Amino acid sequence: MPAESYNDFRSFYPFYLSEHANRTSRRLHFFGTGLVIATAVFAIATGRWKLLWLLPLFGYGFAWAGHFFFEKNQPATFRYPLYSLAADFVMFRDILIRRIPF
Repeated sequence: MPAESYNDFRSFYPFYLSEHANRTSRRLHFFGTGLVIATAVFAIATGRWKLLWLLPLFGYGFAWAGHFFFEKNQPATFRYPLYSLAADFVMFRDILIRRIPF
């Protein structure tokens, strides 16, 4: 666990990526974030607001499985919750545009 404290997202994101070096973990993050986006869009479009409770289950469930079973590290969310949430969506985008390998 780094002793460093991050004061801005730009310096945090490289650390976040280093915590996601395992390809299977990145894939689980990508799948979970994709489900979060799809579920949120569907719930809002259809007015099925009760589906929104699934968002943390999908987002954290897949990501934490990746960390605990493949990365063998602690999710950055425990130390940097807001930066980690933002970084997950940035990593999702970076995988989509092939800046980061899927």
